[in-house]
Amino acid sequence: MSVRKLKPVTPGQRFRVVNGFDTITTDKPEKSLLAPKKRSGGRNSKGKMTMRYIGGGHKKQYRIIDFKRDKSGIPATVKSIEYDPNRTAFIALLFYKDGEKRYIIAQNGLQIGQTVISGEGATPDVGNTMLLSEIPLGTTISCIELHPGQGAVMARSAGSFAQLMARDGKYATIKLPSGETRLVLVTCSASIGVVSNSDHQLLVSGKAGRSRWLGRRPRTRPVVMNPVDHPMGGGEGKSSGGHPRSRNGIPAKGFKTRSKTKASNKYIIERRKK
Repeated sequence: MSVRKLKPVTPGQRFRVVNGFDTITTDKPEKSLLAPKKRSGGRNSKGKMTMRYIGGGHKKQYRIIDFKRDKSGIPATVKSIEYDPNRTAFIALLFYKDGEKRYIIAQNGLQIGQTVISGEGATPDVGNTMLLSEIPLGTTISCIELHPGQGAVMARSAGSFAQLMARDGKYATIKLPSGETRLVLVTCSASIGVVSNSDHQLLVSGKAGRSRWLGRRPRTRPVVMNPVDHPMGGGEGKSSGGHPRSRNGIPAKGFKTRSKTKASNKYIIERRKK
């Protein structure tokens, strides 16, 4: 993994930091694993804008990712590591021994020609997917299921990982990327290793236009709005804006919005750090 700082030949390039893409091996995706991706522009079915600051952006095709890794016991060879415009992590194209092709989230250190396998009997090597009941304690894991057979939902973004801390009965204790420690059933699966593209957090876009390419329109600060538009709007000159809160009046910065009676509270051992 590497990043490149560009020379300031234009104002937009002056602070630009780009990904080196040294682990990417091809720029052409597998056609059989592409799907169309429509954009809403923040509008609902009636054409009314229901989400602000969304619109434009470069056209994308969705890469169909195998989050379940349910081809257990069948070895697969890594054919390429590719860029995916729909996520921060890189993806890997697998050729299974039975001829099927699938995309997975690539882990750091995954190499072309490497063999990966999932299910019972897999070894705790980078890229393999195993049940939490079989993974050695202390192992760094990613792409974790929350319910058996659901598919990976936790620790999927660039550079993220969790750690398997302990096992007790039918539950495993996992320390998540947010710092939260929670219980997950040992019949859930997880991939071994850290998610690829860990340098993603070091990138600097350099100019506002790059946000527009991503489909993000300019965001208006609440303190410069009128009182009719936002609780923090109004006032003469540079007013403080009052206590930070959302457009609906819900306080931000420290106000807890999680329900005290939420069913999953009993599985959380330690809440995330502020």
